[in-house]
Amino acid sequence: MLKQLTEAALQAELEAHLESDEKPNRKNGFGKKTLKAPSGSFELNTPRDRAGTFEPQLIKKHQTYLSDEIERKILSLFGLGMAYQDIASHVAELHGLSVSNATISAVTDKLIPELKQWQQRPLGSHYPFLRLEAIHYKVKTDGRYEEKAVYTVPGLN
Repeated sequence: MLKQLTEAALQAELEAHLESDEKPNRKNGFGKKTLKAPSGSFELNTPRDRAGTFEPQLIKKHQTYLSDEIERKILSLFGLGMAYQDIASHVAELHGLSVSNATISAVTDKLIPELKQWQQRPLGSHYPFLRLEAIHYKVKTDGRYEEKAVYTVPGLN
């Protein structure tokens, strides 16, 4: 899900860049990048423009770690009914990114259909659950106390 949302946001950024570009420019395929995210690593297809002037704001060039913070903030602010200009000023204030109203509009227009499709997907019949618990004890070893943990992992399928 994160991969699709990130790729859609990058596409929206590129489209906003191409619309605002004064010189004739167009899309020029994709580059591949491996990103590490809180949910794991994945291959990302990053869009390019023919003139090479596209500088993505969401995921900078040579960036290898992705924080899902920016997209969550944009969507939550949009969900609260804030105007595009207010969202852009909040993102700029929090992260130091200059994001235009057109980019915010393009990102939300691309992401909302993806989110609706994900919300309406059929659910699986089984979901396994794991619960990790630890009890910490002070144990005397070689004349000094050390803290050790005893883990229990009950699983439910």
